[in-house]
Amino acid sequence: MGADLPAGSGLSVGEAAGEGAAAGNVALAAAEAAGQVRTLALNDASGIVPLARDFTRQALYDWGWLPASTADRRAAAEDVLLVVSELVTNACLHAEGPESLRVACDGKVLRLEVTDRSGGEPAPRTPHRAGRPGGHGMFIVQRLCLDWGVARTEEDGREGSGKAVWAELAAPA
Repeated sequence: MGADLPAGSGLSVGEAAGEGAAAGNVALAAAEAAGQVRTLALNDASGIVPLARDFTRQALYDWGWLPASTADRRAAAEDVLLVVSELVTNACLHAEGPESLRVACDGKVLRLEVTDRSGGEPAPRTPHRAGRPGGHGMFIVQRLCLDWGVARTEEDGREGSGKAVWAELAAPA
């Protein structure tokens, strides 16, 4: 299953994931230098989605996104929390459960990464049917984010043992 790319992007799924991962590594390095990276282990946790949202909400408070002083800043924070919910829920439903959540902010972009052990790739359902229940998670992620993708992870030196689904949102102005 592959991800749908924005019209006119001219990129394959692999190219898009590679470019996003490379750009994410630069953003992640800047965020680490600024001390704005948080990681939450989710293995065997109960109430994973609320736990992930609360963890992310606390990071947003610590980094000055919250409390929001304007409606636009409040909407930006709510978008982040919604994307976290969708990524973690997707891992719960389709990928043997999430292993971790990483939240990083370099001042311009906030990057979310949810890792799991599954080899499958999330993709927005096409065609998207707004009136039907379910199947909206990756469509929501695609609509709210600057970019998103999948990066393969290695565990114990073995390739293909899992992935990180990442999404990037613009920091509020």
